[in-house]
Amino acid sequence: MQTSPSSILDLRRPTPHVAEVWLNRPEVRNAFNDDVIAELTQVFAKLSQDEDLRVIVLAAHGKAFCAGADLNWMRAMADYSWEQNRGDAQKLADMLWTLYQCPVPVVGRIQGDCYAGGMGLAAICDVLVAAEGVTFCLSEARLGLLPATIAPYVMRALGEQASRRYMVTAERFGADEAHALGFVHELCRADQLDAKVAELVSVLAANGPKAARACKRLVRDVAGAPLGAELRADTARRIADIRASEEGREGVQSFLGKRKPGWLAR
Repeated sequence: MQTSPSSILDLRRPTPHVAEVWLNRPEVRNAFNDDVIAELTQVFAKLSQDEDLRVIVLAAHGKAFCAGADLNWMRAMADYSWEQNRGDAQKLADMLWTLYQCPVPVVGRIQGDCYAGGMGLAAICDVLVAAEGVTFCLSEARLGLLPATIAPYVMRALGEQASRRYMVTAERFGADEAHALGFVHELCRADQLDAKVAELVSVLAANGPKAARACKRLVRDVAGAPLGAELRADTARRIADIRASEEGREGVQSFLGKRKPGWLAR
């Protein structure tokens, strides 16, 4: 296993096809600051360019997944001008967009409390696994703030009606409720978390690499799109493109021939 630990992120490459990005500030509950935002942006931009990569695991060390904004960072922001606040918020918005746009499927491993900006990180994951007992919270309103930059991602993952409640009330809600709402895909005991993540990573890595990326892009592009001639033409083009591709042909031929496809045989 290749690892690249730092004071901010712990990067691991257990196989050529799998990358792990661990938040590595457990002493401050993995809270955001400028450095965390910059490094997450840089790391995911680089991983997005890796054609060999099939799965990314987003995880965290310590008791909390992410507690939101770092207190020292918040103290500094208290004296910011409007222009400084705008620039600072734009960096966070750009980081979330970089993660959301990553073409590689992302599995989120939520082992501890997930608050505020941490909810934004969780929301960009394609598959989210959480341990029983984890607490979620969109806590911004308690501080007289609002979860603006994370809202586009949280609302897509949590749903409009649930977002309406939890953004306005800033209530904590448990992993069981998050699971019932569809925000969390898999809920398990804490001692089963790594096994469940490994199971999902194995499933994802076995799929056609280009097909998995195309499926992720399909969901992003089609969700909310109006039903009509343009969408019908677009989806027909997409399936024709992948059927005619080398990977698509290999996948069908291997299925019909009852053998492993080339991307697994290699």
